[in-house]
Amino acid sequence: MYLPPAFREDDLGTLQTFMQQYSFATLITQHQGAPFASHLPLLWRSHDDPYGTLVGHMARANPQWRDFATGQETLAIFHGPHVYVSPSWYGVHPSVPTWNYAVVHAYGTPQVITDNAMLYEVLQDLVWTFEAPSPNPWKLQLPDDYLHSMMQGIVGFTMPITRLEGKFKLSQNRSPEDQRRVAAALQGQGDALSTDVAALMDQRVESTP
Repeated sequence: MYLPPAFREDDLGTLQTFMQQYSFATLITQHQGAPFASHLPLLWRSHDDPYGTLVGHMARANPQWRDFATGQETLAIFHGPHVYVSPSWYGVHPSVPTWNYAVVHAYGTPQVITDNAMLYEVLQDLVWTFEAPSPNPWKLQLPDDYLHSMMQGIVGFTMPITRLEGKFKLSQNRSPEDQRRVAAALQGQGDALSTDVAALMDQRVESTP
């Protein structure tokens, strides 16, 4: 990924928290000589690895899991909020439009989970994670034959992360005044993407003298 120094994010805690917050990722492999992508919820877990491990599953009918056996590096992209930035919000002119966004790239070599007990633990973890905000969370309590049938239709995997890249493009190449003006304009738009980008900008501009 192209990483200008102003937008590069290297703080490990920030990157790990980001992957947990924006956990619906794009998983990219090389499949028969061409890029292949799947869109999946992936859980970040520490697992005593330097960068942590990603855990997830996909449909067994999805051919991508067979790419894991090649040992080639796989890329998981975690997409954060993104939004158009108008040059009319700057105090310095002439200026041009741009796009502010945050993204994390995680690299590693996935490994297929062959143990049914471990796969069941992964499914429980996924359900618990995404049901937790609900006032009446659904539980993974299904008839044994139905659960077995469903598990036969998926492939679970783990992906120890070997390297991480973070890009938080949040107007850091502009003056602190312009950064504050953009954040305020985004906050005023009121939609979720704009306010989320504004919040990320505020976190950084607060530490700017």
